[in-house]
Amino acid sequence: MTGKPMKVRLDYGRTGLEVELPDHTWGPLDIRPAEPLADPSSAIESALEQPLGTPPLSAVARGRRSACIVVCDITRPVPNRVILPPILRTLEQQGIARQRILILVATGLHRPNWGAELEEMLGPEILRDYRVENHYGKRLHEHAFLGYSPRGVPVYVDRRYVEADLKITTGLIEPHLMAGYSGGRKVICPGLVALETLKFWHGPDFLEHERADCGILEGNPVHEEALAIARLAGCDFIVNVCIDGQRRITWVGAGDLELAWREGVRFCENVVRATVPEPVDIVVTTAAGYPLDATWYQAIKGLTGALPIVKRGGTIILAASLSEGVGSPEFWRLICENPDIREFKKRILGRDYFVMDQWQLEELAKVLERCRVKVVTDGLPAEVLRQCYVEPAPSVESAVADALREYGPNAKVAVIPKGPYVLPMLAGA
Repeated sequence: MTGKPMKVRLDYGRTGLEVELPDHTWGPLDIRPAEPLADPSSAIESALEQPLGTPPLSAVARGRRSACIVVCDITRPVPNRVILPPILRTLEQQGIARQRILILVATGLHRPNWGAELEEMLGPEILRDYRVENHYGKRLHEHAFLGYSPRGVPVYVDRRYVEADLKITTGLIEPHLMAGYSGGRKVICPGLVALETLKFWHGPDFLEHERADCGILEGNPVHEEALAIARLAGCDFIVNVCIDGQRRITWVGAGDLELAWREGVRFCENVVRATVPEPVDIVVTTAAGYPLDATWYQAIKGLTGALPIVKRGGTIILAASLSEGVGSPEFWRLICENPDIREFKKRILGRDYFVMDQWQLEELAKVLERCRVKVVTDGLPAEVLRQCYVEPAPSVESAVADALREYGPNAKVAVIPKGPYVLPMLAGA
């Protein structure tokens, strides 16, 4: 290093991680300042009363006999404790009995959430007073078949949602590695669909498309099919938010499935984009801390998020707690069955192979085709990281020092403390 090192706090687990980087590091590439809402509860009340593209929620709920409110699972830091109370009050004021209201956790194919996790997500009062259930994507019999999407995907959606008289979804809008942006339609697809739907929607025909990428919506088949599938399932009302680096609400919108969400995407785009003047040799990044960095499966999003600015042949250094290990048993089995990730890519493109969670390994393959990856973590031993196709490093500083020895002391370095919550890009792109 030349000059005084740059001190940066990375989002890592629940506590963060202080690191020192070369003084010529670009960054921190971060979320742009956005004023947090002074009174989020009142802002949500106003959004329910003055939604985009629909009547007020009170009018939408009038005369309905039952309701299903969909929430994201523990892997998304959605402020449900603020979002849900005004929704629930409105439904009950319009005559929907409490016992006829279901809060459904959109797990997709993730594990179910229980106990302390649900209390953390929803708050003890809601957990005590309302029916809360998980979606199980591998239980085909719990899904209704709704036909085929425009690209021929068989659509199976959780029957509890399909059969509800009033369908409400909530969510968080942020960059997404395949669908452009999260939120809106994504809580339905993949959140509430069956494996039989996901294996097509998350298959190579979609994920290998050049537009299936972070920050891209137009011409992105992953986004377009998710929206089409959500429309087939139906959605009466959404409530979506954007949050800042301290996870405070900066924007709230409600109403139509697409109109309200698109408004949030426009807000998000102005906040999350961060530029560098040219590609860099080394990117230090994260998986945005807890809950996203709890597993290797989820932490891969931190790697894909850095791809737009790293040189071919460069290095991404990822700091992630991985406190819950690799991920699902299926994901670990997939890794064990495919010691050569290049051969794995050939297998899935040959269409004679399918394993649940293969899509995340496919995303990792895209990263490794372009650059090397070093991982700093307390959660997995070095031998397991090597089996996950990456190089273990004892610290961010040592990983950077190794990379500088390889690329030279003046190699270009950038840092993204909040990982996939930021959309890094080249100036002029």
